[in-house]
Amino acid sequence: MIARTAVILAVAFASVLVPTACNLRSSSSGSASSVKVGMVTDIGGLGDRSFNDGAYRGLLACKKSVGAHVQVLQSKSAADYQPNLTVFATENFDETFAIGFLMNRDLDEVAKRFPDKHFAIIDAVVDEPNVESVTFKEEDGSFLAGALAALVSKTRTIAFLGGVDIPLLRKFEAGYTAGAREIDPKVKVLVKYVGSFEDVASGKELADVLYSQGADIIFSAAGKSGLGPFEVAKDRPNSYVIGVDSDQDALLPGKVLTSMVKHVDNAVERVCEDAAAHRPLSGHLVLGLRQNGVGLTDFQYTRTLIGAANIARVDRIRQAIVAGKITPPSTREELAKFKPVPIP
Repeated sequence: MIARTAVILAVAFASVLVPTACNLRSSSSGSASSVKVGMVTDIGGLGDRSFNDGAYRGLLACKKSVGAHVQVLQSKSAADYQPNLTVFATENFDETFAIGFLMNRDLDEVAKRFPDKHFAIIDAVVDEPNVESVTFKEEDGSFLAGALAALVSKTRTIAFLGGVDIPLLRKFEAGYTAGAREIDPKVKVLVKYVGSFEDVASGKELADVLYSQGADIIFSAAGKSGLGPFEVAKDRPNSYVIGVDSDQDALLPGKVLTSMVKHVDNAVERVCEDAAAHRPLSGHLVLGLRQNGVGLTDFQYTRTLIGAANIARVDRIRQAIVAGKITPPSTREELAKFKPVPIP
């Protein structure tokens, strides 16, 4: 098991070193479909085992389901966003995806320059008539992750490691902290931000600090930087990680309690299929627990560790959120006002 874990982590960290500047990946299924769909990744690129990879899975699913011709441009830096988006606009793609909130301004400019082209952005809102914006209620899934962490923690101290301290990541932080307090109002939640989504070394260093301060579980929401806690946890007894965006449970089987999955793949596939059916939408699509836009994984490697009773309790909390009995906070201000709701 140790050797297998080492191989999995080696593959994950090797992906960090692969150059991604403006790499173009192209694929088509041989179907008669003529729809062309482009995707521009953020600077994390493919191989992040997280957000970008989830979006790419959705693109490949659309290729399989409707025979779309798909291409991906990977961005080495923010300076690549607008040129990459422009490539797809000028090459007559039916739908172009901007993956990540960092592209909102660039997409806004490109969408205005190409009003007859259609675009979609994940994790941000661009208010243009030819753009469909998709965001998620990360606080919903993070609330469940926090509740689970508080139920499993032996030290009554857990932690959140974010990439960059911005409103989007504070949704994860607020939801996670509130979920933990739903279980134990006195639980200690440590919070740190790496300041980057790509700095694995700093992610590892901060994870070591958090574990040393008594946390036995870290919710790692930091892109590639978030792989740092995985590297630290594998060598520390009784230390665990909660993954994010994609199902990261297999990165460190038995040490990843669960992953807070954002179903970016489903969102991308849905928008892509609308484009293939010549019914592209505009406006703002918000996906939470109720819409199956976020959620936890199935505890494949940790079911025994967590215990059936705790899993059932987390599910009751999930049902309460879906029913509107619990409203997870999405900001620090809302978190300060949050009061636990009695759920049997």
